[in-house]
Amino acid sequence: MGTSVLSLRIDRELLDRLRCHAAKSGMSVQEYVIRTLIRDDFDQRFSAAVEETEKFYGVP
Repeated sequence: MGTSVLSLRIDRELLDRLRCHAAKSGMSVQEYVIRTLIRDDFDQRFSAAVEETEKFYGVP
């Protein structure tokens, strides 16, 4: 799997909060943001799978 670069502009307050959250988790800001994006992507895919299963079985 290849990688790509994503560049973001964020305000100082948000970056400071991200640094604090990342430090509490023992990660860099980059690692923290990537992990958060992966978790959000998983949550969305899981919700879609649950909805599809409910449609298949006719659960209201």
